[in-house]
Amino acid sequence: MNVELAKPFIKAAVDVLSTMAFIKPTVGRPYVKKDNLAAGDVSGMVGITGEQNGSVSLSFSRGCAVAIVKNMLGDEIEDIMQDVKDAVGELTNMISGQARAGLAERGLVFQGSTPTVVMGDNHTISHMAKAPIMAIPFTTPDGNFTIEFCFE
Repeated sequence: MNVELAKPFIKAAVDVLSTMAFIKPTVGRPYVKKDNLAAGDVSGMVGITGEQNGSVSLSFSRGCAVAIVKNMLGDEIEDIMQDVKDAVGELTNMISGQARAGLAERGLVFQGSTPTVVMGDNHTISHMAKAPIMAIPFTTPDGNFTIEFCFE
């Protein structure tokens, strides 16, 4: 697994969350994930196609997701569950899109699908590719999130 591929995802997560939610996440050490259990309570996933096929997911702890939504929407929260679901879908789209632009600079061109969002304790994420899954953990003052990706 090429750790260089993690760099566009790290940059995208820091850029998007800093800009959209005024949160500067701290990146942890990338690792190869061994199971399909989601790291968080709410996850967004995008299928990717192009030179290789695969998927990208973002999985947020409940506290992290709620803090992001509050920072993005201010006091305009009407239905926290729906707002979290919408925000995670939008963040997944934005972060995966920016990361795909970074990968394109390295010669890997991908298109992304519309994000799917799954919520709930102990949910699983089934990546499209049968390749090793690279996971990048992040911490914020309000909780954690993890970006996962794999390509065949």
